[in-house]
Parts: sequence; C-alpha cells; structure tokens
Amino acid sequence: MFSTPAFAQTAGAAASSSGGFQEQLIQFAPLILIMVLGYFMLLRPQQQRAKKHQELIKAIKRGDRVVLSSGVKGKVTRVDDTEVQVEIATNVVVTVVRSSIADIQAKSEPIPANDAKS
Repeated sequence: MFSTPAFAQTAGAAASSSGGFQEQLIQFAPLILIMVLGYFMLLRPQQQRAKKHQELIKAIKRGDRVVLSSGVKGKVTRVDDTEVQVEIATNVVVTVVRSSIADIQAKSEPIPANDAKS
C-alpha cells in the first residue's frame, strides 16, 4: 500500500490522534483522582489538626497543666502574648514560647492571668 515505511508510520499516528480531548482526559483522570484523594486524606486533616492546636494554644490560662513538645510536663504560672511561664518542679519556672506547648492535660478553673498567687 505505501512505498516507504515513513508514510505508513505517519498515517497510523494521524489515525490514532483523532480522538483528541477525550483520550487526553482519560490519560489524566487517574492523576486528577490521586490529587483529589491526596487532598482529602492528607492535606485537609493536617490543616484541621493545626487549626485545633492553635485554638488550644490561645485558650491557655494560668493553672493549666500542660505538656511541652519536648515531653516536659508542668503547670502554667504566667501567660503573655507570645510566651508562657511553666513551673516544671517546685520553684523551677521556665519561660517557653506558646507554640512549644503540645497539649493541655488538665484545664483549671478560670483565673485572671498574671495575678499573684494566694
């Protein structure tokens, strides 16, 4: 039918590319599906956890028992805008950045912040 193989190769390529948009959509569908699943299984839960942690940090009050990201447990004695003083042992108070608090173990009754202990 064709005198040279080059004509035969171009004729087959032209016939197979006539599908166009539908074939490209079918090829990219698994990639799009993986991206959507990755968002709902990885990114969205991580964003929700980060938001919950920020709310937890904002709600810290004097008297709360907290766990720092290093694993040290203590009681909050003073709360500032960016820092928190934590008593980790009797008469041992450390100042830590709010973001280093990993969890609040026990919430105390509402006490006005930065008042002297009675």
